[in-house]
Amino acid sequence: MQTSTEYFAGLRLLHAPGPTHVPKDVMDAMSDQPLDMGDPRLEELVTDCEAGLRNLLGSEKSDVFLYATNGHGAWEAVIVNLASPGQKVLVASTGHFSNSWAEMTEAMGVEVVRTPYQEGYPIDPASIEAALNADAAQEIVAVFVVHTDTASSITSDVPAIRQAMDRTGHPALLVVDVVASLGATRFEMDAWGVNVTMGASQKGLMSPPGVGFCAADARAMEIARRNPSHRYYWDWVRRQDAPVYRKFCGTAPQNHLMGLRAALGLIQREGYENVLARHIRLSGAVQAAVECWASTGAVSFVCQVPAARSVSVTAIHTAPGVVPDEIRRVARETFNVSIAGGLGPFAGRVFRIGHLGDLSAPMVLGCLAAVEGSFRELNIQVGEGALQAALQKLS
Repeated sequence: MQTSTEYFAGLRLLHAPGPTHVPKDVMDAMSDQPLDMGDPRLEELVTDCEAGLRNLLGSEKSDVFLYATNGHGAWEAVIVNLASPGQKVLVASTGHFSNSWAEMTEAMGVEVVRTPYQEGYPIDPASIEAALNADAAQEIVAVFVVHTDTASSITSDVPAIRQAMDRTGHPALLVVDVVASLGATRFEMDAWGVNVTMGASQKGLMSPPGVGFCAADARAMEIARRNPSHRYYWDWVRRQDAPVYRKFCGTAPQNHLMGLRAALGLIQREGYENVLARHIRLSGAVQAAVECWASTGAVSFVCQVPAARSVSVTAIHTAPGVVPDEIRRVARETFNVSIAGGLGPFAGRVFRIGHLGDLSAPMVLGCLAAVEGSFRELNIQVGEGALQAALQKLS
């Protein structure tokens, strides 16, 4: 067993769905010295990050707000800018992360309407349509949607959700969490009619945790201006078109922004369509391997709808008697590969393989070999041919 004092030669492969592997170019960029607050290069840095995110989001018109925070902080920014205590929002249920967002919203005094949740299935647009039609007084301010839920590894259909909302004629805003999808799967904020998007740096954006962001269109900004909810640090209106110092309500997280700018530059150099195609290939390899392993019944997909399986992460359910944390322990201590465990209701019965961000085919194959090796170490009987199936997907 590896202890903290032992040396393990080679790279530790990080296959969690976040934080993800950080490229050397990003780490090198973050090692630069910070700038003084009056240096024009600081304003250029912030402008570059805003423009890069706006381009990746597919939004020419939205205001982008950057925070020194994680995704949960960006959730709170959305809540306090769009709703005040006593108002209502609709949270489309996807499991752990939608429930966490709903709990945070309720803790801030905002009433939450939830759609029904069915484990293993994406958001049903018809359930959102029904909930909005039932809101005759049109009290619901916004619909909160998690695009890719990393706990279940399910990606929901945002354009179909927007179409369902439009059929009702309800004025609620569409707010989408892209923490686990941006930079991995296609997202078109303006074309899909999304009013607000929020995300964070540590997944498809290939940067360390520490930067959260929101993007808001004109309709959302108008609601934020009228919203009486008390706020200061998170306030979009206060940060809009402000000098750099005011945009961050103090000192900007400069080195994190340097890393984010470098990561956005890498995505641009690879090409957006190439990035999306790479994620499809890598996720296809992982899913092909899981299909083989699953033939004995020892493991199975959490997501029951193949078309909704995420290109970011694959959540794998284990049969009774198969302990996912033991698989993770062996993978980490014997094969130097880190994979993730189950979250919320999936704790103790699911493990997850992340395949987003700065990853290549050899890295994914190394991860799959480590997982299969862990099965063998633990005498877990899984189906044969997983690595061959993965290779076929990659070829």
